[in-house]
Amino acid sequence: MTAHRATYDAIVVGGGHAGCEAAFALATLGQRTLLLTMNVDTIGAMSCNPAIGGMAKGHLVKEIDALGGLMGRVADAAAIHYKRLNTRKGPAVWSSRAQADMRVYRAAMQGALMATPGLDIKQGSVERLRIERCDGAARVCGVVDQLGIEYDARAVVLTTGTFLRGLCHVGQAKFVAGRAGDIASLGLADQLRALQLDVGRLKTGTTPRLDGRTIDWSVCEPQPGDPNPRRFSFYDEPPMLRQVECFVTATNAETHDIIRGGLDRSPMFDGTIEGIGPRYCPSIEDKIHRFADKDQHQIFLEPQGLDTIEVYPNGISTSLPYDVQLALVRSIRGLERAEIMRPGYAVEYDFVNPIQLDPTLELRALPGLYLAGQINGTSGYEEAAAQGLVAGVNAAQALRGAEPLVLGRDEAYIGVLVDDLTTRGAQEPYRMFTSRAEYRLMLREDNADRRLSPRARSLGMLGDAAWARYCEKSARIDSTLAALRAATVAPSDADRARVAAAGLGPVEKPMSLATLLKRPGATIEALSRVAPDLGLDRLPADVAEAATVEVAYEGYLHRQQSDADALRQRESVKIPVDLDFGAIGGLSNEVREKLERVRPASLGQASRIEGMTPAAVTTLWMFIGRRGGPTPPPSA
Repeated sequence: MTAHRATYDAIVVGGGHAGCEAAFALATLGQRTLLLTMNVDTIGAMSCNPAIGGMAKGHLVKEIDALGGLMGRVADAAAIHYKRLNTRKGPAVWSSRAQADMRVYRAAMQGALMATPGLDIKQGSVERLRIERCDGAARVCGVVDQLGIEYDARAVVLTTGTFLRGLCHVGQAKFVAGRAGDIASLGLADQLRALQLDVGRLKTGTTPRLDGRTIDWSVCEPQPGDPNPRRFSFYDEPPMLRQVECFVTATNAETHDIIRGGLDRSPMFDGTIEGIGPRYCPSIEDKIHRFADKDQHQIFLEPQGLDTIEVYPNGISTSLPYDVQLALVRSIRGLERAEIMRPGYAVEYDFVNPIQLDPTLELRALPGLYLAGQINGTSGYEEAAAQGLVAGVNAAQALRGAEPLVLGRDEAYIGVLVDDLTTRGAQEPYRMFTSRAEYRLMLREDNADRRLSPRARSLGMLGDAAWARYCEKSARIDSTLAALRAATVAPSDADRARVAAAGLGPVEKPMSLATLLKRPGATIEALSRVAPDLGLDRLPADVAEAATVEVAYEGYLHRQQSDADALRQRESVKIPVDLDFGAIGGLSNEVREKLERVRPASLGQASRIEGMTPAAVTTLWMFIGRRGGPTPPPSA
């Protein structure tokens, strides 16, 4: 007998970063939504490092914010150390990062969700999906929790993180858990495998947490934050918390010897751990093994908050036995007397190969079921949150009978992320990098709002106040660009003197201020001295930066836009959902199998499948054309 029954439009399973964004998006778009999580107290918890953003991850956070999501504004409410990375390189790869007070972040996220109309939050562990069949076709219709409570819904978003058959390791000790202190999800994991999905096993890990009172900070290198922080959110400005320093130290030869001496007791090296770990964020034992020629590895000592003594030593993720962890920590400069408050550990978990998903993140084999976050084989808070937003919006759009949100690779890093996952799948934990984006000069942090806010507004994700703020800023950028292109200097004595005094070089012929701005080292501040009447010195920093980049990289941007237009042409050739790839002559069996597995939505997506040749793409295009579909050429 059913203990209880309730009905919602949509259910989000899991309260991590993906689940928070999915639930918020669904409720914001008018769907009566239930966020069902194992522990209400840990909604929005930062289970690993106390930071948001970083290389390419900062782009994702900016895009989430531009689309009306939560992560950017919550990160700003909790940030205690801002740092913009890669500033010595071009603006395409400038990336924002912030240390966060973990308690404040969690509280701010919970507060935002609890204040969201139409969103219910309940505690419970989902044991299985409810599935209905109609005319032989299966569809998700709700969930059942461990108490037998049934929840009906037309859409379910799974954001289970590391909890599916989670197994934690510290040396040769292991315990069933999604993370230390939390139970794993076993019934749901078994059901997903019973559905004959392509399910694999991945691994991630954490560092030991240290007692900051036992660290000798005087011998560690201080890392101050930016003096004028650039915040994540385009629309909100929560009060800034007190800013603190981080510190850097490093491993040494003694550390490496201790680690090597403990490898025979490491679950990573004795065959205990089966899951594949992240290539780009390896454990310290993996670093020592793979990079034996390196005599040290940097460790960033990151405070976990303003009101805690706990410190996160970023760079020594490990699953070695506790005694080895303590010895390796105390071999490091500044940590000779350090006490471990929580040992590091590795966690193995199930994931569903995302090649089985549509670009909406809906599972093709079970309509109405959306997957987001680490269940899709990704790593990182930001990648999870981006997927949660996409899954939540698309579930809502499907429920409303509206067009889905599918962002192109030329529109957003989120588009690159989703396309990579659904076209190529995941064989190891996926992490976003700027190098994954072909059009990264177009996809900068500074213009995320210009790229995505109109889309967010049309969806209903941006309220009036946020939209007004966007319109004001956008108009300010456009008027600044127009003024820079219209205003000129001449080779007169007066103009030459002003330009030279501003450090902008000689003037041999009439030219616009925009042309001057393209010179090496030129800035808006320098131009304000050349043309004081334009008020360039009064521009907000974000407007000045956006205008500078648009002008200085104008030629490169035009070229990237041409390439993006060619991509969009291929994306416009849609592949019918019922297309029989076996009926297409001229394709190899291998190509047919890959097309059948991915079920690409467009010719563009098909062209990105690993192993697809130009000849195979042309053959596919011609076959679609004969079926009466649109036939622009499949330009490379």
